[in-house]
Amino acid sequence: MPAQIITTDDLREFKIELLEEIRTIITEQKTATAKKWLKSVEVRRLLNISSGTLQTLRINSTLPYTKIGGTNYYNASDIDMLLSQNLKKKTR
Repeated sequence: MPAQIITTDDLREFKIELLEEIRTIITEQKTATAKKWLKSVEVRRLLNISSGTLQTLRINSTLPYTKIGGTNYYNASDIDMLLSQNLKKKTR
């Protein structure tokens, strides 16, 4: 297997690409949390849960929601509060 030489220009280019990707990820996260009301699909994606689990959270009144027409909306601050209340402490 032949060796490949990495130059400082290669490293500089890699750094620029990496920083751009990090900026993109941060921008996407800010946009997602900037919305006040989220639809079910957005909440499921954010919490990485199934539609059945989200339904259980609604039924148990764990996560408040508003229904308009056939669409459920969830307040982003309620989701943040739910996550904060269920925060697990580190154990050593």
